[in-house]
Formats: sequence, structure tokens, C-alpha cells
Amino acid sequence: MKIQYLGLADYLPVFEAMKAFNDSRSADTEDELWVVEHPPVFTQGMAGKPEHLLGHSDIPVVQIDRGGQVTYHGPGQLVVYTLIDFKRRRISVRELVTRLENSIIATLAEYGISAAADPARPGVYVDGRKIASLGLRIKNGAVYHGLALNVDMDLAPFLHINPCGYAGMEMVQIRDFVQPAPGVAEVAEKLTLHLQQALA
Repeated sequence: MKIQYLGLADYLPVFEAMKAFNDSRSADTEDELWVVEHPPVFTQGMAGKPEHLLGHSDIPVVQIDRGGQVTYHGPGQLVVYTLIDFKRRRISVRELVTRLENSIIATLAEYGISAAADPARPGVYVDGRKIASLGLRIKNGAVYHGLALNVDMDLAPFLHINPCGYAGMEMVQIRDFVQPAPGVAEVAEKLTLHLQQALA
């Protein structure tokens, strides 16, 4: 599985590149993980409802083709796009989501943070507060989009939305539990290793 490190990159070009990668892949295309941070942006999923945007801000809103509602990306948040042929791996989408969630949980455990998944809603939570979000798009037997783990960021923009459609959902990040907070690159190294093992 190839890992691409994109650094800090605008959302829209990366989104378009993901779609192009998925559309052009063949049965032999190697799966990839794209590791990136984005400048501030709200992304609204296909089922996204306008009422989950609670007010106007200077942060752009981008309509995209993943499932789910609205979420926020910004510097200090680790985003990993999972460009994976899950049919080739003979696993279900639910199993794929579980493996992604478990990889995040294992990464957080390395920092002494006890996190868990919630069967009723995707993502990873610490005492009911959300620390990581998942959103996937399934097309041609493969998936793209992926996960976002809050590391050391400004959480204030989440107050402008109902995160993932849940009113009052409290967001947390690694910095709330670990001082000094690790860098995004360090967390990415740990998380991509867990992802490679989980998706081998």
C-alpha cells in the first residue's frame, strides 16, 4: 500500500484528484493512503442538510460526494484518505469502517487515550466526545474519502455546525489529553502503520 504525503493542501484539488484516481483505477491498481492537512474548510456530504450549518462564517463550504453530513477540516487535524479496493480484499464496507476505527483507537492508545467506536454512528469517541470522523464514498467496488483525527487544532469552527449532523456534539483532540501535543506528522506515522496492518 502506497502512502502519499501531501502536506498542507487546499481541499478542492485533493478532492478532484481522489475522484480521478478512483475513476482510473484497474483491478491491479495499488491501494493508497493520502496523508494531508487542509486549510479551514467545511465539507457537506451528499445527504447534508443546510440546517446543520448554524451560521455564516468566512470558512468556505464545499459540497462533496461522500456520505454523511457536514464536518470541518483545518490545520492541526490529520486527514487520511483511504483509496482502497475493498472488493479485492473481500471485506464488507462495515468491516472496512471497523478496521479504520480500530486503527484510530490503537493510535490513540499509544498516547494513553482510551477511545471507542459507537455502533450507532461512525467515528471514534472519548467518553462520548468525538475525536475522529469518518466519511466514505463507494464507487466501482472501491472507496475514497476517509478519516479525520483531531490532533492539535482550533476546534472553534465546529461550533458553527452540527458536527456530522449531531446537535451539541462536543469535539475533542489529542491536545486535550496529551501535553505537549504530538505533531501531526508523528501521529500520521503511527496511524498509517496501524492502517497498513489492519488493511493488509
